[in-house]
Amino acid sequence: MSRRAFAVLAVLALTTRPGLGAPSRSGPVLERRADIPLPGPAVRFDYQSVDTASNRLYISHMNAGELLVFNLGTNRVEGTVGDLPRVTGVRAVPSLGKVYASIPGRRQVAIIDARTLRVESRVGKIGFPDGIAYAPDAGKIYVSDEAGGGELVIDGKTDAVVTTIPIGGEAGNTVYDPVSGHVLVAVQTRNDVAEIDPHTDRVVGHISLVGADHPHGMIVDPERNLLFVANEGNATMLVVDLGARRIVERLPVGQDPDVLALDPRWERLYVAAESGVVSVFAIRHDRIAPEGDVVIPHAHSIAVDPRTHSVYLPLQSVQGRPVLRIMTAHQ
Repeated sequence: MSRRAFAVLAVLALTTRPGLGAPSRSGPVLERRADIPLPGPAVRFDYQSVDTASNRLYISHMNAGELLVFNLGTNRVEGTVGDLPRVTGVRAVPSLGKVYASIPGRRQVAIIDARTLRVESRVGKIGFPDGIAYAPDAGKIYVSDEAGGGELVIDGKTDAVVTTIPIGGEAGNTVYDPVSGHVLVAVQTRNDVAEIDPHTDRVVGHISLVGADHPHGMIVDPERNLLFVANEGNATMLVVDLGARRIVERLPVGQDPDVLALDPRWERLYVAAESGVVSVFAIRHDRIAPEGDVVIPHAHSIAVDPRTHSVYLPLQSVQGRPVLRIMTAHQ
């Protein structure tokens, strides 16, 4: 989620348009399978987290101050966690039996019992908590601060705050890289990525993002040792070779890109933007091929179930009601 103002999209119907590069296939890149009504008011959603262990999708209903718990088997909402004002980031950690949610309205992180769906603890202070990552070897949770206060670190066993790590600017998203074992943080105001060693909780390096403008959303492809970084300021996605620590590709995406999702088995990458554009890319032989764009009002949050390859887009208003749009890609 970004605090920056975003453009209001005037398109009122689902459309598709050719990719910004040569598409690798003809026809729609995503097809609508279902619109599932969601509870609550028709207001903004934010991050999602897929938990394949419990067959759940956790959805931040940001401006409703709620976390929705969606069953991926029954396609029904099975629970709601309330009293989470302006909830943004969410991360399910099945090995701990917990779900972590960023709560900017209280400048805290809520720790939720995944079995009871009760908030067991609220920790912080943190200026504007946003993206969340889990470093399994260290057993720690890392939370971005978009207000520039540093990276908050939480002990996964005790729920205690371990430290706050200065990163030299405002943080966008935070991701874990299983290849290096490090935590990567998009530093929006430095146009780089801070690299944190979770065993020492120190910044051990910065990856310069030449051509970046306010990098925010990120995702790691560990199979290829690549990092994808979306830039809000110039509507581009940078592809970073993490081994060489250099940019290998720069591609256009929709205006004000926000959330990225990766389908590793089908080798497909999605970039959802505040403008309602979802850019679809195929990853082939370490090359990123644009497949096309789908334009859907309010589609800036996206998640993929890696087992079924279904794509999930919570939309704040379809005919005045919030829905979860389920879409299908094709190989």
